[in-house]
Amino acid sequence: MAIKMLHERPDLSQRYVEIARKISMRARVRIPGEKRMLICRHCKRFIFPGVSSRVRLQSRREPHIVITCLYCGKHMRKPLRRRC
Repeated sequence: MAIKMLHERPDLSQRYVEIARKISMRARVRIPGEKRMLICRHCKRFIFPGVSSRVRLQSRREPHIVITCLYCGKHMRKPLRRRC
């Protein structure tokens, strides 16, 4: 729901993320990985690629995705697995 409201009402989409985090903490349930990647680990804001975050693919020694939050500037790395 936060993704749908991001362009129209960014404040409301942020509120949805806060509510989801509070529910998950109270119920002691983990937020799924694909949804967890859309929340900044530092400022806890909703980040969406191309709108509020920058996504880069790094192919150095270990290939990984670097997600940069445009609100706080922190980087998050997600390693990529190589296929055999």
